[in-house]
Amino acid sequence: MAPAAELVLISGNVLTMAREQPRATALAVSGGRVAAVGSDEEVQRWCGPDTEVVRLDGRTVLPGFVEAHGHPTLEMVLAGPDVLDIRPVTCATAEEVLARLRAAVATAEPGAWLGAYGWDPLLQDGLPAIDRRFLDELCPDHPLSVMHNSGHSAWGNTLAIQRAGITRDTPDPLGSRFERDEAGEPTGAAFEAPATAMVLGGAISRPDADNFGALMSHEHDRLARAGITTVADLGFRRDAREAVQAFARSGAAKVRMRVYEVSVPEKRTDVVPGEDRDDLMFQQVGIKIWADGSPWVGNIGTSFPYLDTPQTRSIGLAPGHRGGTNYSRQQLTEIVAAYFPPGWQIACHVHGDEAVDMVLDVFAEALAAHPERTDARLRLEHCGAMTPEQYQRAAELGVTCSLFVDHLYYWGDVLVDGLFGARAESWTCAGAALQAGVPISFHNDSPVTPPEPLRNVQVAVTRTSRSGRVIGPQFRTTVEQALRAETIDAAWQLFAEHDVGSLEVGKRADLVVLDADPNVVPPGEIGDIPIRATYLDGRCTFRE
Repeated sequence: MAPAAELVLISGNVLTMAREQPRATALAVSGGRVAAVGSDEEVQRWCGPDTEVVRLDGRTVLPGFVEAHGHPTLEMVLAGPDVLDIRPVTCATAEEVLARLRAAVATAEPGAWLGAYGWDPLLQDGLPAIDRRFLDELCPDHPLSVMHNSGHSAWGNTLAIQRAGITRDTPDPLGSRFERDEAGEPTGAAFEAPATAMVLGGAISRPDADNFGALMSHEHDRLARAGITTVADLGFRRDAREAVQAFARSGAAKVRMRVYEVSVPEKRTDVVPGEDRDDLMFQQVGIKIWADGSPWVGNIGTSFPYLDTPQTRSIGLAPGHRGGTNYSRQQLTEIVAAYFPPGWQIACHVHGDEAVDMVLDVFAEALAAHPERTDARLRLEHCGAMTPEQYQRAAELGVTCSLFVDHLYYWGDVLVDGLFGARAESWTCAGAALQAGVPISFHNDSPVTPPEPLRNVQVAVTRTSRSGRVIGPQFRTTVEQALRAETIDAAWQLFAEHDVGSLEVGKRADLVVLDADPNVVPPGEIGDIPIRATYLDGRCTFRE
């Protein structure tokens, strides 16, 4: 007779995401791991007097979602109480944005450095051109810094620039830049971190011993409500390590964290690859690089120009504008050459097709120089303008991709009509990646868009924007493929497939309970399926 389990879920529709046993009706949890998966009759043998039995009444169970590219330690601050939230998901119109900014300025404490996050003229139609002069008029008596919704640009008024210590003599940090006028003076605009971080300065207070736990706990609650049980932090800063590790090991954590430390000019990290491989709640698995920027700002490296439209003019792009990369080919080669040989997985943010070519070239050289790295799983992140031919080359190199498919839902109409025309039809073409044989995951890049794995599945399957416009239907995925990209394939991308991502005996009991089966509901309604509960190690972390 089987020993009693702590938790048994029966009378459900269990989608295990395991090839050998894809469906079941029940599962048992013992010691934080899946102890049995099968029929109600088989699994009920695990019930004892102290077993918690949950009757699912036909609801669907999936492995807990894996957010392969998030920013939890950034989101907990940008979506925290000290920063004004002006994102399009919060403020749908320009009028709402400006009203919220004016109200914050009117009620600011003396000497306060005000910060706002989420400015997006492409979605908040009618926003004025933003520059230091505009911010000075809006807020003449306080430092004010505003970050674009993409996180790739920021602006400060005169007092903010002065408080941040940015002058005409301040050098551009590697991989980023300050905009300057014809006289060489800073205009208040910055592109890419760490220049944007300097413009934001004291507007965004760093978490400290007094508030860190509360901020991180709130972030974990947000992720658990979305059904997420593992999150990758693709912008992790080494100065947060001690606090994040302590929280992860405290018993308060509701989500496993897999982190990618930001590459730094010194091209080194104090962590040894694999030294925390036994820590199920916190592991550093890689290094993060930004090869180019954001399509919404105009600084992605493409072989083709932006359109000349009211939308491109609203973000300050001249006719025929083409963006570029953050690094030269030589600079990127040096960064990868510093981190790859010791054993780190490299995750490289890239959108433009020219930037993709550069990154693939550098990856190819690194792989050729180090044939001992037979399972490197080098990553490309977002991959907006990546072409089917480039996915084919990525597959040949063994490179994996994490796709920001939610772009199509929120910005799909703007991508086609305002920015790239017919080129946008292949934006984040997940179907082409899968056809080429590239393992993929989906992500929300939160706080850019809310953590919403089921919406990602819907978008991948339908390639439909909020307005109902279909964009590149030939690049759709199946529901099964999209669910894998949010579970087992995403776990594989994080080197976590042996612990999470599928519901198999011996794996961690991380799971999510849905009100309906994504395979059954109309594809355009997958993103609206209610999440009823989330479990980590068999412990309920969210229940509606």
